[in-house]
Amino acid sequence: MTVPLLDLGSQYRQLRGEIDAAIQGVLASGNFIDGAENEALERELADYIGVAEVISVNSGTDALLLSLKALGIGVGDEVIVPSFTFFATAEAVCLAGAQPRFADCSSRRYNIDIDSIRRALTSRTKAIIAVHLFGEPADLAPLQELCARHGLWLIEDAAQAIGARYRGGGVGSFGITGAFSFYPTKNLGAYGDAGAISCNDPALSKRLRRLRNHGRESRYRHGEIGYNSRLDEIQAAVLRVKLPYLNSWNAQRRQIAAQYQTALRDTVCRWPTPLENSVPVYHQFVVTHPQRDALQVFLAEQGIATGVFYAIPCHLQPVFSAFHASLALPQAERLAAQVLALPIYPELLEETVAHIANWIQVFERRRPAQA
Repeated sequence: MTVPLLDLGSQYRQLRGEIDAAIQGVLASGNFIDGAENEALERELADYIGVAEVISVNSGTDALLLSLKALGIGVGDEVIVPSFTFFATAEAVCLAGAQPRFADCSSRRYNIDIDSIRRALTSRTKAIIAVHLFGEPADLAPLQELCARHGLWLIEDAAQAIGARYRGGGVGSFGITGAFSFYPTKNLGAYGDAGAISCNDPALSKRLRRLRNHGRESRYRHGEIGYNSRLDEIQAAVLRVKLPYLNSWNAQRRQIAAQYQTALRDTVCRWPTPLENSVPVYHQFVVTHPQRDALQVFLAEQGIATGVFYAIPCHLQPVFSAFHASLALPQAERLAAQVLALPIYPELLEETVAHIANWIQVFERRRPAQA
């Protein structure tokens, strides 16, 4: 049996009629930028997330960058980010002209640790970016309290977590902004790059709309230097087709994750326990294993694809390591050495999950001393 890490083709085959019709509708309209599909998508996403406004942009990276720029964060400022995350979280801080300050993750979860944040605070800190990594909500209430105490902005990087909930609210509705990615592999994926910013502040939303379109106030009138970060109509149309299915897909991901957890309970694999009063969406199902590299090779030999997200924490990336040579973040470094993402997507069959778990058990029986 060959098991891919992700199967986007099966999703398209299920929705082919709707998706093809939506794309043909855009092509027939002749309107490819700033049209009715974008306007409708923004309203539907705002209702879904539970915020006043959503601003569509061309990527999750730009959603972070424009959030920082709209808040006036730039040269001389620092933004605290988790080191164990995708590179774009820290990259966006640099693109805004500020400097990232890296914090460790919790010993029990993959998300940012508040005690590590406290150690990273300086007089130049202006914001904290909380990443809901792999679709697991970060513990936002303590972060909100810390930000209020120190006069900081809280930005949510919800690129991997649309549909996740924390204490009854949708992730992306707790910070000053929320940044979402609709990269094709995401739970809600476009057929190219796509992203969005959630916001409850009318003045900030207005500036974000201006920044995404060359700083334009009206036709040929530009009040500031902005960006070309518009979402095209075809991507918006595809996302509108998929959005009504998202809750069902996320529920299926939770069911698959539960199957993995039951099947792997007697192995040395470990995974985070979701926060109380939170609902994860399992963009990835990521375990830790002390023999990660050997296990990955073994599973590949059985035709089972896996992934490592992320093998190098941000503070050890070549572009940052010279500036953080003395920084030790033991949890981020441990996770980078041990994490392994197992296949998870709504179409994954229960017997396939059992097949994968069985081979992990076989691996451990064959290497009991090391395991």
